[in-house]
Amino acid sequence: MADKNATSAMGAAGRAPAADKADAIRNVVLVGHSGSGKTTLVEQLLAATGTIQRPGRVEDGNTVSDFDEVEVRQQRSVNLTLAPITHTGIKINLLDTPGYADFVGDLRAGLRAADAALFVVSACDGVDGLTQMLWEECAQVGMPRAVVITKIDHQRADFDDVLATCQDIFGDGVAPLYLPVITNGHVNGLIGLLTQKFYNYATGSRTEKEPGTEYQTQIEEHRGVLLEGIIQESEDESLMERYLEGEDIDTGVLIDDLEKAVARGSFYPVLCTGLGVGATELLELITQGFPSPLEHPMPEITTLDGKPVQGIACDADGPLVAEVVKTTSDPYVGRISLVRVFSGTLRPDMTVHVSGHGLADRGHEDHDLDERIGALTCPLGKQQRGAAKGVAGDIVAVAKLSRAETGDTLSDVDRPLLMTPWSMPEPLLPIAIRARSKADEDKLSQALGRLVAEDPTLRLENNPETRQLVLWCMGEAHTDVLLDRLSKRHGVEVERVELRVPLRETFGGKCQAMGRNVKQTGGHGQYAICHLEVEPLPSGGGFQFVDKIVGGVVPRQFIPSVEKGVRAQMERGVVAGYPMVDVRVTLYDGKAHSVDSSDMAFQIAGQLALKEAAAKVPTLLLEPVDELSVLVADDHVGAVMSDLSARRGRVLGTEPVGTGRTLVKAEVPELELTRYAIDLRSMSHGTGTFHRAFLRYEPLPPHLVGKVAETE
Repeated sequence: MADKNATSAMGAAGRAPAADKADAIRNVVLVGHSGSGKTTLVEQLLAATGTIQRPGRVEDGNTVSDFDEVEVRQQRSVNLTLAPITHTGIKINLLDTPGYADFVGDLRAGLRAADAALFVVSACDGVDGLTQMLWEECAQVGMPRAVVITKIDHQRADFDDVLATCQDIFGDGVAPLYLPVITNGHVNGLIGLLTQKFYNYATGSRTEKEPGTEYQTQIEEHRGVLLEGIIQESEDESLMERYLEGEDIDTGVLIDDLEKAVARGSFYPVLCTGLGVGATELLELITQGFPSPLEHPMPEITTLDGKPVQGIACDADGPLVAEVVKTTSDPYVGRISLVRVFSGTLRPDMTVHVSGHGLADRGHEDHDLDERIGALTCPLGKQQRGAAKGVAGDIVAVAKLSRAETGDTLSDVDRPLLMTPWSMPEPLLPIAIRARSKADEDKLSQALGRLVAEDPTLRLENNPETRQLVLWCMGEAHTDVLLDRLSKRHGVEVERVELRVPLRETFGGKCQAMGRNVKQTGGHGQYAICHLEVEPLPSGGGFQFVDKIVGGVVPRQFIPSVEKGVRAQMERGVVAGYPMVDVRVTLYDGKAHSVDSSDMAFQIAGQLALKEAAAKVPTLLLEPVDELSVLVADDHVGAVMSDLSARRGRVLGTEPVGTGRTLVKAEVPELELTRYAIDLRSMSHGTGTFHRAFLRYEPLPPHLVGKVAETE
């Protein structure tokens, strides 16, 4: 920190930073809402360490992190990107994450790869709901955190107000290390609250001097809060007593205790940055206050058959355990895997075991195979710079892993291991697509396979009932990026079509019907007559076939044939082409011929009988109903419940969850949930989440039958 008078070690532009041991590495993920300034902050840190000559601008499309053409066009991050820098001999792997909720998959990957999180908050916009949720998520796993308030030089900036908001929302342990000095809307420098020094940036470079007396009251107020917070976290129990007695605590002691508290994840310093201000102070906190990979708990590791493995630590000489945190595919370059090495050392051209388990429901089949990796690189945006090795604790990019997907584990061939995958949100926005031409159709399967390998938040479904290809996405922005990549990166043009929800049919009453299949065509004919009684069953009753044949009027060998024919017709439907459910069919009479009766003849007779029954009694269309659980902030409960009622839903009840949140449970027809992921985000300002599970089928209201038929 500035308090230790550390100096910045500028790295040569274009040369990849390298680390030989874990305690010389810091893995830091930048977290914050879209527009908070994460990418701009990365540019400042890159320039401050001499990694690049001058910082780029998001508006100009020339930043290191946002190099994807989608990001340049939309002027926002949609990918997890790595930006390594060096400061005072420490390699810092900066992980820039998207701030929009649709791309939370890349954000979660960044949290997995990092050892500490830097929460980026705009001095203009404050803290949004998504950032608050992520703070709570980090708190659950004890991840060390710090807050950096950006854009303090903006005309709408209000540092004091945003600081108070952070302390209110993030809770205890949040205290500023520096205060900005602003004169006539211009940031001249920062006041260090521990050293009580003024770090002046007015001349373009940092100089140190005493702060003016006009800042004394402000310094004393914030410094008291900071000191009390540090002393409360100190392992020296006598420190608080000495402080209360008025003793001046040595600054070096305070800094050591601060760094330990930050690394433990129990104290959260607040820094601030603006144009040309604050980068040095932030680098000092990262290198001296954030933990190295040696201090970060190892994720759960098992054998391939699920047995826990103990004793593996962050050791360059230990067994290889690494994880693919990000996969990108290019039709010309192939796959590039961003890999966090947790144990062992990864070297070019070595053979590794690739394991992927637990994501089969999203189109990622379980796989175990050996692959020879290609070159190792240390990426800086789209620039790939060669790396000699990746030691435990480091993050590198690996080429030519043709089968590896995001979330896969790399381990030694002679000791295959598996890391428990990190939690991924369920994609809940279904989008139906189809290829625009026959040429696109031929390339679509391979292109979608590459997208699925890159993105665990994407689920691919080829619905056998509706015969539609469905992409389950995180939201509209996620969908747009996926379709853009299909077009621009893979050369496949698709179009969105109306999503069809698979319905069901059932009988609306009880009746009897006859199936008569009597044909004579020369030689053996067909002769089968069966009398059926059909009746509806309660919802969820399935299908029941009852044999009441007496006297052998239908030979025993042909009774299963009737059932087989009935089942086949139920699968095809009898009116609208939807499968039939919740029906009891009783075979009570029939006739057979000693020569012309056959298995196929009675199958057809069973089908004809079911069709005749449909002509005698009404048939009902059934729609699927889901059990819905919606978690929202208390302020949005009323709006959510009203919306669910408008969707023909039945609200079953509510229950409090934690502080300030409520779980709303309801039963809602699937037809009303196709765009619920988008609508809930709008209602809850991005903070609402929901889970859905199929419950049962219910009759479709008559006024909707015609409307549904029009979309088929």
